[in-house]
Amino acid sequence: MNTPSERAQRVAQLLERPAAAHAVADPLRPLLASMLAGRTLGEGVLPGTLGLLPAEFRRLVDDYFPGMDVEHVSAGAHAIEELGDLFDLLVAHRAKRQESEVWLARSVAWGCGGCDHLWQDLGLAHRGELSFLMQTAFTSLAALNVNDMKWKKFIYRQYCSKEGIYVCPTPSCAECADFNTCYAPEG
Repeated sequence: MNTPSERAQRVAQLLERPAAAHAVADPLRPLLASMLAGRTLGEGVLPGTLGLLPAEFRRLVDDYFPGMDVEHVSAGAHAIEELGDLFDLLVAHRAKRQESEVWLARSVAWGCGGCDHLWQDLGLAHRGELSFLMQTAFTSLAALNVNDMKWKKFIYRQYCSKEGIYVCPTPSCAECADFNTCYAPEG
């Protein structure tokens, strides 16, 4: 089992790299480091490239974490059918302040295909990191999550309602028998 100190050490090593000025100023850089650390520790469902296109991953490494060993990083072959639609939903709500928002939209969309909580599927350390990611990168989408619904469920609810797909058994979450499943604290 990985210890918090192992993760913290890997994140610190990534953040110590001499990044480009715009990368150092990006408030999302520590989250990208956390996701990369999670991957190296075997956490989450993201491929080694965090679900990014090859050119995007190369730019991430070159600008944000130069010198990072990427020789044996795999791009991953399996993706969920709705990956593109989830990516489009996230990009439509991006804050438009950082290029990394597009990268994180790919990673979050990819992570939605996992079976655990989204923060775990992304290889993050805790839900707070995911909440910061969502509030910083996808501000308008995060603002819609007024009842603190679990992020993966919330993203899918937004996606399904946009597509006219209604799978919830009741018109209001407050009336639903599964309310505690969607809104219970994440472990």
